[in-house]
Amino acid sequence: MPPVFAHGALRLYLLALLESGPKHGYELIKALSERFGGTYSPSAGTIYPRLGKLEEEGLVATEAEGRRTNYRITAAGLAELNSRRDELANVENDIAASVRRLADALRADIRSNMRGLRADLAATAEAARSAARTADFTGSTARSSPEGHRMLKEAEMLLQAFRDDLRVELRTQASTRPLTPVMLETVRTVLDQARISIRNSLKAEP
Repeated sequence: MPPVFAHGALRLYLLALLESGPKHGYELIKALSERFGGTYSPSAGTIYPRLGKLEEEGLVATEAEGRRTNYRITAAGLAELNSRRDELANVENDIAASVRRLADALRADIRSNMRGLRADLAATAEAARSAARTADFTGSTARSSPEGHRMLKEAEMLLQAFRDDLRVELRTQASTRPLTPVMLETVRTVLDQARISIRNSLKAEP
């Protein structure tokens, strides 16, 4: 996969992010992740060396804030940013292209993972059917017997527990980082495929 940022582009984009005010390293990493819709998040090992280089060049200055170090753009940094606005527009266009490329790659990964999930669900369903065939009751008896009602109740409880667990995960995620369109598409795709697989397994029951 091509690099997310062309040579020198991340350096320029960091100056642009600092134009709105001082930020510490984590804030810059978070801002970049949000700009990419969650499809890319730079590591600290990528960001801090570039910030250090900008500081060496006098384009960025640091300010201590408790245990954190804030970075702010200097007059020299602002002058360079103003002189390279056309390049910055190209960087924005490149970022938009990178988001589309990364999203396409993520969707391809999702489709590949879903094929594996469907295979796992099919194998699990087949194992369940085999176990049911060896049990000492028929499907019709199971549906009308206390045992059948118990298993139905257990299946409903499993679905409810899955729903509750997933809601907690989603709310926890949303409290720390907003859900992105890619994340929402991932959830929708996985749930749709799981529903289809479970429905097909139920229809295949003897």
